[in-house]
Amino acid sequence: MKKFFILILLTGLCIPQAKTSKIAGMAGSFSRLGFGARGMGMGNTVSSVVDGNLVAYYNPALSVFQKRNSVQAAYSVLSLDRSLNFLNFTRHFEFAKTDTNRKFTPTAGLSIGIINSGVSKIDGRDNQGIKTGDLTTSENQFFLSFANKFSRKLVVGLSAKFYYYKLYEEITASGLGFDIGAIYIVNDNLHFSFMLSDLNSKYKWDTSPVYDTDGNTTENKFPLLKKIGASYKFNNPNLLIAVEFENSNAGTNYIRAGAEYNIYDQLFLRAGLDKWNLSNSEFPARPSFGFSYSKEVSDYTLGVDYAFVIEPYSDSNQHIIGVNFNF
Repeated sequence: MKKFFILILLTGLCIPQAKTSKIAGMAGSFSRLGFGARGMGMGNTVSSVVDGNLVAYYNPALSVFQKRNSVQAAYSVLSLDRSLNFLNFTRHFEFAKTDTNRKFTPTAGLSIGIINSGVSKIDGRDNQGIKTGDLTTSENQFFLSFANKFSRKLVVGLSAKFYYYKLYEEITASGLGFDIGAIYIVNDNLHFSFMLSDLNSKYKWDTSPVYDTDGNTTENKFPLLKKIGASYKFNNPNLLIAVEFENSNAGTNYIRAGAEYNIYDQLFLRAGLDKWNLSNSEFPARPSFGFSYSKEVSDYTLGVDYAFVIEPYSDSNQHIIGVNFNF
């Protein structure tokens, strides 16, 4: 029997274990899940997509291409008492030509957004094991983006992002980060995107409000993300496809792909694949599906969006339900 247990132990030590990715334990994971039903339904590949309802979360340069003022809100149905909510406003501005030799109209864009996430119903107990009540956490990103069209081909944008994390009682953290993005317009159908995300983003913690002199200060940095994307819109059929490559300083190299098909009038179908990690074949990718439908009402457009995202290591998947309002 002793030899049997030794054999089992040695066999377990020899079996290769699944690889892990450093990025999974880094700060700000909620902010890397995506934004809203459209983007997540297309596998988060919309950094170069310039049609439809746009949000600067994916690329600060996108707000230039928003044709009408757009308000978007979304709510996520998640397992394990988690929450994930989105709110965004985007609009663009056109300026009069000051130089008659210019062959394009100067255009700028503005986008303001919020991502809110958290966990509720956490069982709180004292050091005797007696229940003291339920605890909650709240993690938030507030972003403000501005973009400018410098020529017929090039648009550049900048986002400032403020993070605020309330973990427990007086234990909170905050930080300021930046995104820089650009879009290059090859023609009406083909676009390329370039982006640096979470420059300088980090949390600074101070536990002295709870532990007094035993408390300390720590700093958790967000991974720096470098992205390049491309999108192509077919005229017939009315199909949009997009791909993206993302590299991080946490050792990940993600491939994303997505598509959107205008099947009828204002009805769109979507599908995508997010986080196919070229650096770790055992890291599970995230397939997604979705749709949206909108209706013209007077001078306004009202729409609903939905996305279904397969979530690894969870007893259920993600459902993102959104509404949009254009005016």
